[in-house]
Amino acid sequence: MAEDMTIAEQYEWLQTFLRRRPVSRRGILLGGLAGAGAASLFGTPFGRAAYAATNDSPLLVGGRHTAFGADPSRQLRLAAQLSRNPGRGKVLVDIGPGRGLGGTVEAEIRPLLSQVPQADGSILAVEQYYVHAAFDNLTPGREYYYRFRIPGGEATPVQAVRTGHRKGRHGGPFRFTMMGDHGSNTTPPGDPKGVFDDNYYKADNAPMVAHASAVTAAIARQDPVFHLLAGDISYADPSGQGRPPKRTAAGVSPTGFDNYDPTVWDVYLADIEVSSARTPWMFATGNHDMEALYSPHGYGGHLARLDLPGGGPQGCPSVYSFVHGNVAVLSLDANDLSYEIKANTGYSNGAQTSWVESTLKGYRNDPDIDFIVCFFHHCAYSTTAQHASDGGVRGAWAPLFDCYQVDLVLQGHNHLYERTDPIRANAPTREAPDGSTIEPAKDGTTYIVAGSAGRPRYQFQTGEPESYRGKIVPGSNVVPNSYVWQADGTKAPESINWSRTRFDDYAFVAAESDPGRPGGYSTLTIRGLDEHGQEFDRVVLRRAVAHGH
Repeated sequence: MAEDMTIAEQYEWLQTFLRRRPVSRRGILLGGLAGAGAASLFGTPFGRAAYAATNDSPLLVGGRHTAFGADPSRQLRLAAQLSRNPGRGKVLVDIGPGRGLGGTVEAEIRPLLSQVPQADGSILAVEQYYVHAAFDNLTPGREYYYRFRIPGGEATPVQAVRTGHRKGRHGGPFRFTMMGDHGSNTTPPGDPKGVFDDNYYKADNAPMVAHASAVTAAIARQDPVFHLLAGDISYADPSGQGRPPKRTAAGVSPTGFDNYDPTVWDVYLADIEVSSARTPWMFATGNHDMEALYSPHGYGGHLARLDLPGGGPQGCPSVYSFVHGNVAVLSLDANDLSYEIKANTGYSNGAQTSWVESTLKGYRNDPDIDFIVCFFHHCAYSTTAQHASDGGVRGAWAPLFDCYQVDLVLQGHNHLYERTDPIRANAPTREAPDGSTIEPAKDGTTYIVAGSAGRPRYQFQTGEPESYRGKIVPGSNVVPNSYVWQADGTKAPESINWSRTRFDDYAFVAAESDPGRPGGYSTLTIRGLDEHGQEFDRVVLRRAVAHGH
């Protein structure tokens, strides 16, 4: 029955199903990760703390991750996970402009109960606890130091995090990074290797390299002011078809269901902490992030675990925008438009696209903003064999990107790197090989796919070669055998000539903004970097800065 339901319908179906199979408090796994011995082996955020730990066990904090509020220059959001139910205990956050800290606030505790039907007929019940602290009225462009602390107990190391630049060109150059389709190469306790950490251990995927961790480490070395993740975050749902959850450790989802294990989030938050504790990570949502256990629309788990700035249309928590210096960023939810995976298609009833148009119009009319960047999951433009382009996304948003001169669109979903020539009206306006300078005001929008952050690599179409620095294939921008998803869920053949750079390996994007001076040019340098931080692609986006701005 549930296989063809929307995510909202699946949620109601699951609630009815679970009410008929109540789980006692004794049957709920509490707090951190199962198996004290396994915990130290599998890189959990809590050392030897365990789900089965009693309230007499030490209360620990791990998996720290930071985010911006709606105004990055003045708002920071600090979050982490607790090893167990804190009971009536408190979690404090000490914060200040120096390592001496100086200020203390009590963190908000958000419990999350997940009850997942299992393939054997039982219920996996897991209760997780997340802590969040919101800080407003901070000083722009300032480094702050913080720690989480349990009164009379443990404290995390003191960690630095930065506020963003004020809107405009006052703060000088800055760097941000982006990728999608990340996940963890750490196996959650109780799950066999190759299921929730995915089985990329094939000879052509360099099995000795932990690719997701390698990409995270390379991003941490870039020390960006913020990081964008274009959906498919933890892969707690490794099948990602928008179906109701049913956990199995066998690796093959039961017919009509998506495999789901909420404890994957524990190892994921621990894995990214090397970067996310320092750098605000800003998330969009993909098809693997529609977790039907939680309302609304499968995103309630994200609202417990993550800090999303809000400000988008009602009921669309991963739709938001923010401005850092001279760059405006929009996080969009392509699940709402996808013709390929339809469990959430149309859930906003058009409100998201209306919000996109009004938000883009406001930013393009703002003289303090040079560049507009949009990031989301399903691709408007891609030529991969597995997913290629989504006609729902392209049809709704590409005309708006043309109208309001969006400079850069960053996409995930396809597990490789692909950069287009600048596109306007569904066609390239010019060739833009590696090293080019592009003027989006007249050339159009550059689209990049970088869903290459750790999951098994995809392939390009049959006969479609890679083409990147040191391996340029002349004329390979023409791909006669790509396709685009249609409203009826079929693939329409498409011959294209806009695919400029193709790199079939693990990679991410780094972008450097240089605001320039009045009468000169503001630039946004876009680089493709492999999982070790080596550059293989670069273009410069350029806009003129008017006198007096």
